[in-house]
Amino acid sequence: MSLALYRKYRPSIFADVIGQEHVTTPLSNALSSGSTHHAYLFSGPRGCGKTSSARIMARSLNCEKGPTPNPCGQCQSCKDLVANGPGSLDVIELDAATHGLVDDARDLRDKAFFAPVQSKYKIYIIDEAHQLGPGAANALLKVVEEPPPHVIFIFATTEPEKLISTIRSRTHHYPFRLVPPGILTTHLEKICASEGAVVAKGVLPLVVRASGGSVRDALSILGQLLAGAGPDGVSYEIALQLLGFTDGALLDDAIDAIAARDGATLFKTVDRVIESGHDPRRFTSDLLERLRDLMIVDALAETNANSILRDLPDDQLERMRNQSQHIGSANLSRAADIAAEGLTQMRGATAPRLILELICGRILLPGGDTSESGLLSRIERLERAENLAPMGNAQTSAKQSPTPNVGDFKESLPKSPSKAEEIAPKKVVAEETKKTPVKASAGMDVAGLRRVWPDVIEDVKKRRRLTWSLLSASAQVLGLDDSAITIGIVNAGARDSFIRSESDVILRQAFVDVVGIDRKIEVVVDASINPNTPQARE
Repeated sequence: MSLALYRKYRPSIFADVIGQEHVTTPLSNALSSGSTHHAYLFSGPRGCGKTSSARIMARSLNCEKGPTPNPCGQCQSCKDLVANGPGSLDVIELDAATHGLVDDARDLRDKAFFAPVQSKYKIYIIDEAHQLGPGAANALLKVVEEPPPHVIFIFATTEPEKLISTIRSRTHHYPFRLVPPGILTTHLEKICASEGAVVAKGVLPLVVRASGGSVRDALSILGQLLAGAGPDGVSYEIALQLLGFTDGALLDDAIDAIAARDGATLFKTVDRVIESGHDPRRFTSDLLERLRDLMIVDALAETNANSILRDLPDDQLERMRNQSQHIGSANLSRAADIAAEGLTQMRGATAPRLILELICGRILLPGGDTSESGLLSRIERLERAENLAPMGNAQTSAKQSPTPNVGDFKESLPKSPSKAEEIAPKKVVAEETKKTPVKASAGMDVAGLRRVWPDVIEDVKKRRRLTWSLLSASAQVLGLDDSAITIGIVNAGARDSFIRSESDVILRQAFVDVVGIDRKIEVVVDASINPNTPQARE
């Protein structure tokens, strides 16, 4: 049986404790100067190094060359108190959950006055100190306030506010905190390198995310993944399934459907979530986190978003920028509020899938929301619908419809009923000619396709809004030959979503109806595309 990673890599000196420099540095300075206290209180979330630091403190105090922040590692005390060592008779670890009675506290108080066996200090490490009963805490109060010169107390707890204030006031309190993702990821990479383990790209960010900043939880999860790894190491797919996170492709499809207000695609995505065995609560939580990321991308400039969303690749960030531009800040804020409220409702007896589908319905229909956020969402959608209208149609209609002159209008009036009958069929024929799509298959080139591209986009919008959303802000015609029309999309994420949703069929039919060309649609990634430039619209 192998040793658990969180035990194997437990630190033995303060320099090995990660992410807690605000605690380890003052403690090291106190040890160097000899200004140690008789009682300490270490508080913070689970798995962040409280008990390990208490053991390191005991090792540093009882070292033959101590007190020192760097134990020699050669004396008997250092060997006994090293991580996973046999322990020392003069360092007593107690769990307050099982030793929290008054009799236990009285026994500890009586034994504290005996001198240490072989070390300088007798050190009591009381873990989960908040579980000390009121009677036990009061029984310890006097010895904690005025201990013998050879006794030091170190209390460790996750809930310091539950420890009685009279004990808290007699200790030096050091609050520990969760380890930042960047530091924890670097630590996990070093451990994987020392273990000789092969881990696929994207696995470690999942481990860090699942751990919530706890080093012990992260090492426990990593140990599980390494134990079940195959010959090729830990794959991203296996880690995704074991940790229960939602596949990024499902989240992208859901966000694209919300951006395009495509209810059919959104509810199909929910069905895929359920059919693939994902937990609706987890999907809702991941969707809420994605909406938060989109709000950050929308609020910050391109350079600043990378500094906060460090784990996301550049192509994913580019795709999220396009999604946030399509949805808008007011719609993102409202969708996040609805998802957060629905996530709270999922704790009840109602089926989680039902709540998830209701969340999707409310996000797609701001018209029924009379609150301030709903009104802002509707106003923003109207403004964006006006701004996203293809410029080609507006320019064409403006050129074809000049301002009428009153004199011309008078001259066009018929002077007799017979002439009115002759003019009427001509007007009908002219209107039918305007409605007839451009049939320019003969001699059509790339420049011609680009000129009619806004009309093609408008036809796609009538067929499926999701396809229109993917093409209107991130695609352009790149090439045309006898077998295919090549479309360039600005990033790989949008291209993958275009292929998954079978949008090539929709676009192909739009080219047939508008231009009269029936070709296979080929999609490639071209990061240089900017459909908002005038050159792209001509």
